[in-house]
Amino acid sequence: MHALYLLRAAAGYFTRRRYRRAAHSFLALTKNCREVQQQTLQRILSLNADSNFSRQWNLNGACTIEEFQSRFPVSDYERFRPFIDRVKNGETSALLGASNRLLMFTLSSGTTSDSKFIPITEPFLKDYRQGWQNWGILAYDDYPALKYQNIVQLSSNFDKFRTSGGTPCGNISGLVAAMQSPVVKLLYTLPGEVSQIDEAHLKYYTAIRLSLADRHVGMITTANPSTLLHLAQFTDLHRESLVRDIADGTLTGVEQLDAALYQKLKSRLHRKHKQRARELETIIESTGHLYPRDFWPGLSLLAVWMGGSAGAYLSQLSPYYGDLPIRDHGLSASEGRMTIPLKSGASTGVLDITSHFFEFVPEHEDPLTATNVLTADQLQTGQNYFILLTTSSGLYRYHICDVVRCTGFYEKTPLLEFLHKGAHISNLTGEKITESQVVESVRKAIQNTSLEIGQYSLIPRWAEPPHYELLIEESSALSDTKLPELLKQIDLLLQQTNCEYEEKRQSGRLAPLQLCPLAKGTWQRFAQERQKKLGGSFEQYKHPCLIPELGFAAQILDRFSN
Repeated sequence: MHALYLLRAAAGYFTRRRYRRAAHSFLALTKNCREVQQQTLQRILSLNADSNFSRQWNLNGACTIEEFQSRFPVSDYERFRPFIDRVKNGETSALLGASNRLLMFTLSSGTTSDSKFIPITEPFLKDYRQGWQNWGILAYDDYPALKYQNIVQLSSNFDKFRTSGGTPCGNISGLVAAMQSPVVKLLYTLPGEVSQIDEAHLKYYTAIRLSLADRHVGMITTANPSTLLHLAQFTDLHRESLVRDIADGTLTGVEQLDAALYQKLKSRLHRKHKQRARELETIIESTGHLYPRDFWPGLSLLAVWMGGSAGAYLSQLSPYYGDLPIRDHGLSASEGRMTIPLKSGASTGVLDITSHFFEFVPEHEDPLTATNVLTADQLQTGQNYFILLTTSSGLYRYHICDVVRCTGFYEKTPLLEFLHKGAHISNLTGEKITESQVVESVRKAIQNTSLEIGQYSLIPRWAEPPHYELLIEESSALSDTKLPELLKQIDLLLQQTNCEYEEKRQSGRLAPLQLCPLAKGTWQRFAQERQKKLGGSFEQYKHPCLIPELGFAAQILDRFSN
C-alpha cells in the first residue's frame, strides 16, 4: 500500500477517535428518547426565543412538550413564508434569535411546486454535520479498509445566487464540503470547487476526469442512486477523451470553464497521469468498456438513498459497480436530517433525537387538522406516520409531507424507513396507490422477469374503464417477449400489496396495467426542465415513480418526447 495512505490513516486516527466517542455518546442517549427530545426542544426554542415569530406564539426554552403542542399548531411552509421573506431581506430577527446566525438558504427540490427557501443557521449546521460524523464513523468501523482509501463525493454549490439581503442560496452539501477540516478534506478525491460548475455536462466531465485519475477510491457517495448510474454510463460513453485527458493533463471543454474556477483547478487538471491512462486503456481493451468496478478495484461501499423511489435504481447498479454493499444516507431533506442508519443494506435508521424535535401523525390522518399527534417514544412498530420537524432554523411542527414506517426500536428510540411523499398517492377509484407500493411491485417484477426497464413512472389514465400506464423509454427491451409478463406481474403485485386496487381490478372498475412507450431521451429532458426550477440539482433530483396527475401522458409526449 502507498506510504501516503498509511501516513494519512495514522494522521486521521485522533479525528476518528473523537468522532467515535461522539457517535457512541449519541447511541447511549437513545435509551432516554423522551428526555432527550424534551432537552432538544428546549434548546431549539431558547435559540429563537427573542425572535418576532417566537414572541408572537409565546415560545421559549421553558416550554414542555405539552405546552409547545398546545401553543403552536402543526404547520406547513405557508405559515412561515412571510417571516422567511423578511429574513431573506436581511431582517433575521423575524424568525431567528440574535445568537442563531444565518449562514445560507437551502432550496427544497420539490418536483411539483416552486422551491421553498429553508434557513440554515450555525447551530443547525453543527447538528447536521454531527449527524454525518455519526454516520461516517459507524460506516468506517464496519469497513476498516476505508481509512486507507479515498472518497468520491458529488455535491452541489451552496452559493448559486444571493437573496436581496445578501444571503447565499444553494445546496447544504456544498456548504458542508466547504467547511470541512483540513484532515477530513484529505479523504476526498474531488476539490469542492467542482460543485461550483453550473453546466451539468461540464461539471460531470470534470468530476469524472479528476476522480478517474485516482485508483484508490473506496467509497462513492451522492444523494440519489440514479446519479451513480449516470456517472458510470457517462464515463463509459466518454472513455476515449477521458483517458486522453488523464494522459495529457488536459480537460476537454476547458474553454467553457469559468476563469476563476479554472485558476483554482488548473494545478490538478494539468497533472499528467500516463501510467494511470495505460491502466485504463488496458481495462478498455480487455472488457470493451470502462466501468467503476474495473477502474476502482478497491471499492468498498456505495453511499446513497435507498428508501422510497430511490430504491428503484439499486438493482441497476451491480453491472457497473459489482456486488458492493450499499449504505443508506438516512432520511434527510432540505429541512433537516432525520435518521442515521446503523448498518448497510437497508433504508431504516435510528431517529436523530439530538438534532431536531420530532412528532408523528398516523398516515390516515391529515397532519394539519389531526388531534392524534405522537412523540417519538409513542410510535408502534409496523405503523406508518407523517413526520413533523421542529428545527433550530426556525421551522416548528413543520409538516414535511414525508411518510415513514416504524420498523422497530434501538433501545428506546424508533427505527424509521422512508416510504413516500404524502403527495405521491394516486386515487382514480378509491385505490390510493402510493409510490412505495409502485416501487416495490416493479422491483419484484423485474427480479422475477430479469428484464430491466430503466427509469419509469406509473400514471393514472382516465378512460373507459380507467387504468394505469407504465411510462418507459423505447429500447430493445420493448420488443422482448418478457415485457407483457412484466406488466402482468406488476399489476398482480400491486393487487397483492393494495387491497383496494385488487378490489377495483377484480370488479372491472380498473382495467389492467398498460404500456406507454416514450422516445429515448425523454426522461433526461423531463429531468432537465424540472432542475431549472430554483433548487433543482442533478444530485438531489428524485425521479417520480408515481405521478398522480391525470393527463400527464399527453403532456410528456407533447413536450419531451419529440
